[in-house]
Amino acid sequence: MKISSKILIIIALVGLFFQTNSLYAQGEAAVPFLLLAPDSRAGGIGESGSGLSDNSAAIFWNPAGIAFLDGTELSITHSNWLPQFKLDLFYEYATFRHYIPSIGGSVTSSITYMNYGEFVRTASNSPDPIGTFRSFDAALTLGYATKLSPSWGVGGNLRLIHSRLSDKPTEYETGTGVATTVSFDVAGMWRPQSLPIPLLGNLGKKLSMGVNLSNIGPKIYYLDQEQADPIPTNFRLGIAMRLLDLDYNSLTYTVDFSKLLVDKGKAFRGTVDTNGTPVKRKEFYETIFTAWADQPFNEELRDIVTSMGLEYWYGVPGNFMFALRAGFFYEDPDYGNRKFITLGAGIRYDMYGFDFSYITTSVFKGMENHPLAETLRFTLQIGWGSILKPSKGFPSGL
Repeated sequence: MKISSKILIIIALVGLFFQTNSLYAQGEAAVPFLLLAPDSRAGGIGESGSGLSDNSAAIFWNPAGIAFLDGTELSITHSNWLPQFKLDLFYEYATFRHYIPSIGGSVTSSITYMNYGEFVRTASNSPDPIGTFRSFDAALTLGYATKLSPSWGVGGNLRLIHSRLSDKPTEYETGTGVATTVSFDVAGMWRPQSLPIPLLGNLGKKLSMGVNLSNIGPKIYYLDQEQADPIPTNFRLGIAMRLLDLDYNSLTYTVDFSKLLVDKGKAFRGTVDTNGTPVKRKEFYETIFTAWADQPFNEELRDIVTSMGLEYWYGVPGNFMFALRAGFFYEDPDYGNRKFITLGAGIRYDMYGFDFSYITTSVFKGMENHPLAETLRFTLQIGWGSILKPSKGFPSGL
């Protein structure tokens, strides 16, 4: 039997627009849905969230940011993905965080679900359908975050990853198109309470810097270990700066730099050395270090993805507030060539919040019909025990 080629096209498209072309050409990392910016708020500021990280979506961006939050929060995000192709792809992301005074920190959890739709299975010698199946990727994440001091926070996650591309193999293969693996994240956040800078004044509670090393874990395989692919280990550095901080107005600038830490070059399926011995991909604990220098320095710099944004809030904290957001995402033309502008807005009323974001590529020549164009994300938030709002100064939080 064989499956419809539609699933292969969809998985290729999803991978292409989640990560860099060079990664797929050389490293072929699996489960690329783990790289998708999941929430509407960060989606509206250019997908730059690891320096801000002051709501439950920090589970993805930088779990250490949750160390500065209290109370309880639940959020749910929905997005129809790659709408230009009309392929019935959609993405769901649910988060939960809860501060527990007795353990001095917050416990967190999230569920990520990428639906690829329904596919038709046909016989190998006939185009007649013999059944259907659904394909999806999913991840369950559990985490913890705590403060080391008033200015420093740390956090970490443990993640169970499940990928179901097909419930049966082709007639020439054993096993199934189902795979499961695990990964973990480690992160840190610095939000100085006092930071006097000549000419700039005291930046205490206005500056936030974070690092997150995510998706650290073993390779994943569907058929056998010889065909295992690495998962997308990713390093992210983020900065957030409160530019305006008044009673009813605030303006925050964010910028993120991210880099994939996978085996990119000379170790891929079918490669042999000069002696004819198959070359194996490096293990994840090696590529965390070697991926920084597996190509010339100028190429390493070009391999870094840059994203930034501005978020403006107006309103009365604890009552009603609204936000406007804009951002820019840039990837080098030889390393994926994703370029887009993001726009977004949000409201907060009492314990409820709602955000949405929008991607446009029409301002860039030749990218008017890019598959990411017109992508919308919608997020609903509910908070208990603390006001669901951006507070005055850092640490803020939702």
